[in-house]
Amino acid sequence: MLKALTQHLSGPIGVFDSGYGGLTILHGIRQLLPQYDFLYLGDNARAPYGPRSFDVVYEFTRQAVEKLFAMGCQLVILGCNTASAKALRTIQQNDLPRWDPMRRVLGIIRPTAEVIGKLTRNNHVGLLATEGTVRSHSYDMEIAKLWPDIKVTGQACPFWVPLVEYNEADSPGADYFVKKRIDQLMQQDSDIDTIILGCTHFPLLMPKILKYVSPGIRIVSQGEYVAGSLKEYLFRHEDIEKRLTKNGTVKYYTTENPEKFKESACVFLHDNVEVEHIELEERC
Repeated sequence: MLKALTQHLSGPIGVFDSGYGGLTILHGIRQLLPQYDFLYLGDNARAPYGPRSFDVVYEFTRQAVEKLFAMGCQLVILGCNTASAKALRTIQQNDLPRWDPMRRVLGIIRPTAEVIGKLTRNNHVGLLATEGTVRSHSYDMEIAKLWPDIKVTGQACPFWVPLVEYNEADSPGADYFVKKRIDQLMQQDSDIDTIILGCTHFPLLMPKILKYVSPGIRIVSQGEYVAGSLKEYLFRHEDIEKRLTKNGTVKYYTTENPEKFKESACVFLHDNVEVEHIELEERC
């Protein structure tokens, strides 16, 4: 692996997700930074990651990052809240120094935490996310480091991801599940004035979410904040920025059937994409 990594002195930005949700992160980044090259890798064959243990999520994420590095990526964004919550820190601290200390792996929780204190008016923040992300308390901890006065209340949202992936986000049946979880969140803290969508699938449920939240509550979708944070990061780290190739290209890879990925990707991107199948090493 180390030999393979040293062969690449420049390359694209990698974006990894367990499924399709990271496409919303990729879209936001490409809107702001269209000049860079990107590789998107979805581990759709083993999704969802949300219910899996920390150890399994770490192992699967490690395999994906290792693959993206071997394909030349100089920087990898974990465009998945579960992977960011359960695997990012271990990869940064244990694996990256062994692989190549010149490369970087970044998550999507920190950028949201950095801005949330400027968005809430009363320091009562809600979090709608998968069970794994809520249980990890990653948002609570990251926000507490930067904004210790903010109270974070989390609510797991089972069925929201399948609603999106099966293209049911606009269906009447989605209303029940969306309203139920928003009501449960607000019952925990009726003073919430800002809600973080802590899963990259959830922006596709935005019309339903806005329908059931009270007027005046701000909904925070991660894409734009991750993109802005990445732009600032590259400005501050010129050594990494110089190693990123800039041809405005994007390539998509999936561990699942490419045709299935193309069909679902249209839901997120409203565009047809070319997709290749890829294998990740199975250790779990």
